[in-house]
Amino acid sequence: MTLGMETKNKQYLLYGGSGHAKVIAECIAASQGIVEGIFDDNPDLKSFGDFPFFGCYQKEKHRFPLVVSIGDNLIRKKIVKNVKYLFGTIIHPSACVSPNVEIGEGSVIFHNSILQVDSRIGKHVILNSGASVDHECVLGDFVHISPQATLCGNVVVGEGTHIGANAVVIPYITIGKWATIGAGAVIIHDVPDFAIVVGNPGKLIKFKEPVCNTSCLKSGKKRQ
Repeated sequence: MTLGMETKNKQYLLYGGSGHAKVIAECIAASQGIVEGIFDDNPDLKSFGDFPFFGCYQKEKHRFPLVVSIGDNLIRKKIVKNVKYLFGTIIHPSACVSPNVEIGEGSVIFHNSILQVDSRIGKHVILNSGASVDHECVLGDFVHISPQATLCGNVVVGEGTHIGANAVVIPYITIGKWATIGAGAVIIHDVPDFAIVVGNPGKLIKFKEPVCNTSCLKSGKKRQ
């Protein structure tokens, strides 16, 4: 069980200098935590706001819990695989989180989101602003639930899946791993692995390649 008080009076590091990192930094500040520095592999990025900026990841500077502040699920998984050490969990104080839930390390629960009783959230999950996860849902590692998306009760979401903004998933649906649910979609049937589903009702339009493309890590491509 993880509660928002875990963030209070703690020091953190972020990995990834992006708009997503700015929101995480505000979550930490709202919980009376401190961002002690930011890593980013982009060689063109030389600073990030008023925060101490360390450039590429340096193990010797990893003295506080780290949060991977990158919205892309594949890149987040790649970074976690390479770091393997001391991750923090952040919960904004405005989030409504049942005391009877499980939240994995590295996950971030944003402003005004809801996490209901007996739900289980994996590692490095993003529950974005205003998202709602109802009772007894199960979210795999590296899932991203976008702003205002709603998962009704007993929904299962596989590793790495992205649920778009304002999407709705009805009760007892299972969504496979590394799928993408488009913004505003209404999901009334189970979704297979690597599927892309859009519309109301949700329609499968194609499958993604089941390969983790992490070339943007090496190229320094801009991330969200």
